[in-house]
Amino acid sequence: MKLDTRAMRHLTAEDWKVLAAVEQGSKNHELVPVSIIERFSRLKGGSSLVSKCISTLAKTSLIAKMKEAKYDGYRLTYGGLDYLALHTHSQKRHIYSVGTRVGVGKESDIMLVADHTGAQQILKIHRLGRISFRTVKTNRDYLKKNASGSWMYLSTLAARKEYAFLSALHAAGIPVPTPIAHSRHTIVMSLVDAPPLRQVSSVPDPAALYASLIELYLRLAKHGLIHGDYNEFNILIREDVSTNPQDGTAEEITLTPVVIDFPQMISMEHVNAEMYFDRDINCIKIFFERRFHFKPSTPGPFYKDVKKTVGKDGFERLDATLEASGITKKMAKDLEAAIRQHEEEKLQNPEAFEPSEDEEDDDDDEDDDEEEEEEEGNTDDKEKEEQPSIVIGFQSPSELGDEQGMKKLSINDKT
Repeated sequence: MKLDTRAMRHLTAEDWKVLAAVEQGSKNHELVPVSIIERFSRLKGGSSLVSKCISTLAKTSLIAKMKEAKYDGYRLTYGGLDYLALHTHSQKRHIYSVGTRVGVGKESDIMLVADHTGAQQILKIHRLGRISFRTVKTNRDYLKKNASGSWMYLSTLAARKEYAFLSALHAAGIPVPTPIAHSRHTIVMSLVDAPPLRQVSSVPDPAALYASLIELYLRLAKHGLIHGDYNEFNILIREDVSTNPQDGTAEEITLTPVVIDFPQMISMEHVNAEMYFDRDINCIKIFFERRFHFKPSTPGPFYKDVKKTVGKDGFERLDATLEASGITKKMAKDLEAAIRQHEEEKLQNPEAFEPSEDEEDDDDDEDDDEEEEEEEGNTDDKEKEEQPSIVIGFQSPSELGDEQGMKKLSINDKT
């Protein structure tokens, strides 16, 4: 779904209280009764003011009724959850303005945003169930009875888990975006001005880049972690320019991989750890052979050998970070079941995971420059692979200049 913030400026303090009341009531109700909304919102104007706010929120599709409901009640929509998250980020001064969408995945949206100083950042909005709503006719065990509410619950878990790992990895010196804030199903992180590996058509030394990717993956393993989706979609390739300390002139370009997308990250102790480890490594090998015609001369690395290095040589084990973040084992199992089911459905019915016409067209009213911006910044876009068009590492450092920077933020609305 498209993030439309135009209605935010028109919502009153009472509207926000009623919206928060619906969210609170959704924890125990598939459809939140009006009486509970009135009780949780605690508006001085009573039921008449609550009814007015409900009408406003329903017109903007932030809450919705359910067909054939047995009582008068409302449910929170993904749009309502978006607004609540943005409202929190705005109050904490993490987000001041929202720009264009720079990436869209099957289970998330990537937005360009800015804080009060004008610094550009990335807002990742988890949307688990976007594809499953279109492909699954019956609710899964982990969805309980409330399909839409459970998908929001799982999206919130995914964001919470990703933020926990992102924070731990950043603190450990792993090249990842800098985590800034987390609210509900959203994460605010630093903008990485780099294309995903899938868009790179040529590099000066494929062997060196392959070695750096494997070395980075083994660093994760030594911390006790397996990425679980380590491929060309979730690796950004940043060009770092070293300068001469004497005259400040550029001397050399270094290709630095930056890892993104962590909801599926698991421990090296996981029951299926070896399978995920081998799959991640093979994804990189297959991509390099197909794209750069490079094939490593030595086999491996192998899970059994790498597991012996976990926690050694001064590497802190980070696989306990998930539990430390407050996510219980049951929450982790729910999220893992959703991700696993998503992967199985994609294998069984890949056509259903192609972008729908609505998903392709819902940004037609955005700026014309968005097509160019979609090739920049953080993205976990997993739509069908486009033809690679970016050549990196070959340019003369002196020719890079200011063109490395992102374009000026196109502000749609203030939050």
